[in-house]
Amino acid sequence: MKKNTIIIGIAGASASGKSLLANTIVSELGSDQVVVIPEDSYYKDQSNIPFEQRVTVNYDHPDALDHELLCKHIAKLQDAKSIDLPIYDYSQHTRSKQTRLIGQHKIIVLEGIMLLVDPKLRKMLDIRIFMDTPLDICLIRRLQRDVIKRGRTFESVLEQYETTVRPMYMQFIEPSKRYADIIVPRGGENRIAIEMIKSKMRDLLNQATK
Repeated sequence: MKKNTIIIGIAGASASGKSLLANTIVSELGSDQVVVIPEDSYYKDQSNIPFEQRVTVNYDHPDALDHELLCKHIAKLQDAKSIDLPIYDYSQHTRSKQTRLIGQHKIIVLEGIMLLVDPKLRKMLDIRIFMDTPLDICLIRRLQRDVIKRGRTFESVLEQYETTVRPMYMQFIEPSKRYADIIVPRGGENRIAIEMIKSKMRDLLNQATK
């Protein structure tokens, strides 16, 4: 049976280059039939709990993510329906009141740390990609990103990395690599991997228009 929408999942450690790979591919394809959805959008809404309590949540554990809602949204997208994509506010550790309308795309590129961990979600992905980037590189990138773009302190990023990010990677994310169809080394600047994935996506788009 012909599918209305193809779902591609790009997983891997935090700051492994998932977003860069996803956005580079979509930008270079230049098609309005392809869109990127970050798994971060599906961090659970925490507006009902105090900010001080939100800060203590382990955001690198699967329980921090609303995969039930994500799976419902993927099902709607696969059925050529639109969704209201949540927008996550990192500074407040909860969802923004705004949403973004997504729909009528031939290819959805999901990117996030836990995409291959959840069996139900994993099963919904047509192509599964894992970014296999060394953890020291991921830490450097995470420091640069969180301090500059997300307003965190150097000390808080290091503490979070030591207490939750690395342990949760070893417990959940790294073992999920075995479910990947494609493993991409050296992060989101791997041109050979980018060209291969773009070629496959072009084929999928051509098939979808026939």
